Amino acid sequence: MPSTSASVPDLDILGDQITIHPSGFVEPPTSQDEDRERNLVEHMARFRESPLEFLREVSLHVSGTGWRAYDNVIGQPIFYSGFTEDMKTMVLQTPMLKSRIEQLAEQRTQVEEQQGLLGDGPHRERRRKRRKEDIEQSLQDVAADLTDGMICKFESKRFIRGAYYLCTQLLTRAYHQGIHVSSEEVLRLRSVAEKAAEKKQSIIFLPCHRSHVDYVSLQLICYRLGVALPTVVAGDNLNFPVVGSFLQSAGAMWIRRSFANDALYTTLVQSYIDTLLQNGFNLECFIEGGRSRIGKLLSPKFGILSFLLDSVLSGRVNDAVICPVSTQYDKVVETESYISELLGQPKPKENLKDFLSASSVLSLRLGRVDVRFHEPWSLRDFINEQRTRLNSSKLPPSLTSPLNPADRTRLLRTLGFRVLSDINAVSVVMPTALIGTVLLTLRGRGVGKSELIRRVEWLSARVRAKGGRVAHFAGAPTSTIIERGLEVLGPSLVGEISDLPETTYYAEDRFQLSFYRNMTIHLFISEALVSAAMYTRIKQGGGPENQRIPYQELYNQVAFLSYIFRGEFIYPTTGLLPNLHKTLLGLESDNVITLTRSSTTTTSNHSNSKDPEPPHILTAELHPHERACGRENFDFYCFLIWPFIESTWLGAVSLMGLTPPSPPSPSPPPSLNGTTTTTTTTTPYLDIRAVQAAAQLLGKTLYHQGDLSYFEA
Repeated sequence: MPSTSASVPDLDILGDQITIHPSGFVEPPTSQDEDRERNLVEHMARFRESPLEFLREVSLHVSGTGWRAYDNVIGQPIFYSGFTEDMKTMVLQTPMLKSRIEQLAEQRTQVEEQQGLLGDGPHRERRRKRRKEDIEQSLQDVAADLTDGMICKFESKRFIRGAYYLCTQLLTRAYHQGIHVSSEEVLRLRSVAEKAAEKKQSIIFLPCHRSHVDYVSLQLICYRLGVALPTVVAGDNLNFPVVGSFLQSAGAMWIRRSFANDALYTTLVQSYIDTLLQNGFNLECFIEGGRSRIGKLLSPKFGILSFLLDSVLSGRVNDAVICPVSTQYDKVVETESYISELLGQPKPKENLKDFLSASSVLSLRLGRVDVRFHEPWSLRDFINEQRTRLNSSKLPPSLTSPLNPADRTRLLRTLGFRVLSDINAVSVVMPTALIGTVLLTLRGRGVGKSELIRRVEWLSARVRAKGGRVAHFAGAPTSTIIERGLEVLGPSLVGEISDLPETTYYAEDRFQLSFYRNMTIHLFISEALVSAAMYTRIKQGGGPENQRIPYQELYNQVAFLSYIFRGEFIYPTTGLLPNLHKTLLGLESDNVITLTRSSTTTTSNHSNSKDPEPPHILTAELHPHERACGRENFDFYCFLIWPFIESTWLGAVSLMGLTPPSPPSPSPPPSLNGTTTTTTTTTPYLDIRAVQAAAQLLGKTLYHQGDLSYFEA
């Protein structure tokens, strides 16, 4: 029988320490790493390898021994018989929904009255009243059916025990190194959850979205920590037979992809969210909407976020706790399908057959999952803080006073990008992302093993210097970590040539590998924009003087690029000018560039300030040290952003190619009364799929002809 230390671990939370050990056995204390990272989900016993241990684990989950019982959870009561009916009753009784049903019934009654469908005579008002009551009853029946199909159904504790065991078995077969979390962060999360439960407040988990595994991993963590499982906002495309009901019983809340101006459905969703937040039930929704197909964070989607904001702004909910979550993978299961979709193939509809055929994924060794929790914060405090920043003449007198549409939109956008910034702040850069980034930012075709190790170590140091986090493996040497990363990526992504004096690696599938490169770009976006702006001069060649760029020209180029990519990347909130100065000083200290400054200092133009400003930057150029090392650091920053520059250029060229030439306008014939008649022409609309297909065809042509350097562009 294998050692019990390989079975399901127990988690003790005592003070500021976390200890993981199997039942009946305590592991000896290990050295504390810098991030105090722990694996919450380790390998479970398998029947073929250890039938007795397998049966023991199953019995522990079925009987609900220890933490598996999921009793006394931190949060509001869930998983009891009648939960669904209680929730359904609360939703249907909300004043907002009742008012909307009455309004819709009145509107329909008026339409029928105008059409003469209610007849005339002394009993008209009675018929009108009865007809309105019938419409209200019909709308209530529709709302009840929609509610039953939408809300999560936390009914059976025995079910969730079995679901946890099943999902953990499946996940650890695919991600054989388990789910890793930060001890400090999960301790803080439990503490916040306890305080929120006392106040009957909800924790709103807002994770990034790269894989279907995202919501599974977060549910497993909450279950393992004894925190009430959140209701997960999910698209109804996953609500197919068998799987849909399973997910709904485990916490899924089904919503339509599009509400299509359905007033009743929109109000029903808002009423359900209000009910969850008013009663302190945890909630989870993905800030990006759908899964990211390119590896980096997408711009926030404001649909559900608007519902959450409205709940607090309206005063229907006093407060809620926002918890941004980052989920990173050594390898994402769906990357191959992402590439197909990016190349123009339609996204296949989810179904049970494909779900069952995906069981081959379980035999893969995809590394590990890293989940990080940002420090939670109060939604109400955020709203109050933002409202104080508005112009005092526009500031409403209280929290519940309505905002004008422009200020509300601004507040909503600020909330969305604040969450994205927090997710980036706690994201962990995985070894596969380091390897992919290095391989795709090389000048040559490949790289030797020793140089790969050196570049990965350099990149790891740069990530930490930028305030980022790098996944670690208990002090394992870089060479071992790279070997693990290459094993996870596999030969289909990274090729290997071993019959050379030194083993050489190269990017076999640049398109898929770009998914992992994009996981690091948010850390270096400022340096990448500056480097791309400087390249406009450096590409001209000649001596250093010819490649020197004036500060104003550099500022204009960076401002232009920042504007173009404002929807692609998350910029620091300090503003363009302070961020540019900070970036230039950082590149100067790293010996990447040299700055020429004015010889005199100036006095600040700000009123009531006599402090001298630092010497003004006049020009920027490459540092001699950077030239001596072959511009490897400067090129690294350029190669990070260049696929996005080429993609933007290709989009612009494609749109220009689709613009029809303006035909010469003939002189209009005179009318009978002698006046000239004018004719109006309408602009033809183009099918979006045809436009995308034409752009992709043009991109493939330009790539193979050498006008584009990156196929992923």
